[in-house]
Amino acid sequence: MRSAGALHRLLDVLPAFDGDTRITTRFTLVPGSPFGVDALAALGRAGARTLPWGEALRAKHDLILAASPKGGLQRLSGPHALLPHGAGFNKAVAGEGSTGVPSGFDPHYLLADGTPWADLHGLAHEEQVARLAHHCPLAADRATVVGDPTVDRLLASAQHRDAYRDALGTGQRRLVVLTSTWGPESLIARRPRLPADLSGLLPHDAFQTALVLHPNTHSRTGMFDLARHLAPALAAGTVLSGPYEEWAALLVAADVVVTDHGSTALYAAALGCPVINAYDGCEELVPGSPMARLLAAAPTLADAADLPDAIRAARAVDTRGLAALAFSRQGQALDRLREYLYRLLRLSPPVGTPEATVFLPPSAASSRPLAFAVRTEISGHRIAVRRFPAHSSEPMHHLAAEYPAAGPRAVQSAALLWRSPRTAHAQSHSTAWTAAGWTAHVMAEAPHCRTAVAVLTPGRCLVRHRTAGLISLRIEPDRNAGRVSYADPAAVASAVHTWLGTGAAHVPSAPLLCDTGPVTVRVHLVPADPDDLDYEF
Repeated sequence: MRSAGALHRLLDVLPAFDGDTRITTRFTLVPGSPFGVDALAALGRAGARTLPWGEALRAKHDLILAASPKGGLQRLSGPHALLPHGAGFNKAVAGEGSTGVPSGFDPHYLLADGTPWADLHGLAHEEQVARLAHHCPLAADRATVVGDPTVDRLLASAQHRDAYRDALGTGQRRLVVLTSTWGPESLIARRPRLPADLSGLLPHDAFQTALVLHPNTHSRTGMFDLARHLAPALAAGTVLSGPYEEWAALLVAADVVVTDHGSTALYAAALGCPVINAYDGCEELVPGSPMARLLAAAPTLADAADLPDAIRAARAVDTRGLAALAFSRQGQALDRLREYLYRLLRLSPPVGTPEATVFLPPSAASSRPLAFAVRTEISGHRIAVRRFPAHSSEPMHHLAAEYPAAGPRAVQSAALLWRSPRTAHAQSHSTAWTAAGWTAHVMAEAPHCRTAVAVLTPGRCLVRHRTAGLISLRIEPDRNAGRVSYADPAAVASAVHTWLGTGAAHVPSAPLLCDTGPVTVRVHLVPADPDDLDYEF
């Protein structure tokens, strides 16, 4: 392996050997790549055993698995199986190998002294065999279609979509996933503001955004600097995927994918997910490749504000049909790999069928912005709430902020302040506000605050308004087609703040209807409940 990306592909292949105690696996880092450090760290976390490159060169191996043709792999002694580390062979990197040829098809990497060094060239589609034959006929003689174990894992994981969305805190919102490859033509290099721009333009309660970066970007930049570079988007609630496993769970959970020319979007297309083209490079994309065809069919996103129109257009594109140009023998990859790899090992394969493992739920749940620019519209007893991160340029009715996490500037400027109860158990020597006490305290501390809201539970709040006084809220969840959906109580609080600001009845005779994106809830305003007043906060 040369990089974390290559390692991840190899890990998807290794279940072909599951259950066989005759097989011992060792990993070695092929020198020459600047992206190898994260691969070694990942192996350490997994408890895998490694061999130094020098020791690997001296040893005799029964099988050498590689997911990149680069480096001195031909110097390793033993039969070689070469597999791709992406989908579709869509990208040619300038300054490497033959001009305009993906490394997986390039004679510069596939031949040693004019002879193919790989004993097996496993590909995912017959179209790839034809392209390999065009660029490197000698290597094509050893090529066969084995399928793609990563797309098989994705398809096996599709039934876990609800679990992934629960882990992300998506709810009924539409999840927009941005995917970026690495290098100078990547989305994150060419359009670094796009994640923050989208999160600032899309209503928080209707959309969730996430970003999937190529493992090479993680390796080159590091999470410390990535968090700084992406701070505006992350503060607005954008989820940043980890480099392994999480990206796939995000694709399964996604409602739409915005992509450059990286092959990640082909995996989303295989799931039938709508795809939007945000690629504006001109050198790296290989003409006629599966990714080139997908991007040609997908609507183009020239500006972040055009996303809603692009989503509507993307839904009309048959992405599964386009992905079929990159993935053949779907659901068969591990079976076929077991057959061909054991043939190279000269062993009989174990009895049974290897199973594609599903991806784990993502651990990188989104964070809610600490302050919102809020727009509201009232029609009778119905109030529509649209919340945007505070940095948004959208016009607003009021600023709402979480106390005290939003910081002194937002707290002193906000018309509405909310706070959730502490989750830790009380210590033996501790004090706590009651909900009534905290709302009175924050009104005195922040003179610009018109409404203070103590969020007690997802369906229960205590509101103190400068004119209306103390009111209890009861929020009914939305029940539809056997599903129960909850609105963010802080969004409901903005609706109530707007209602109370009109001078209407503080305790209306009918419940309010609060629209927060795709979820509509009934909100009952009632005289302050003594239990709410004394709720330890």
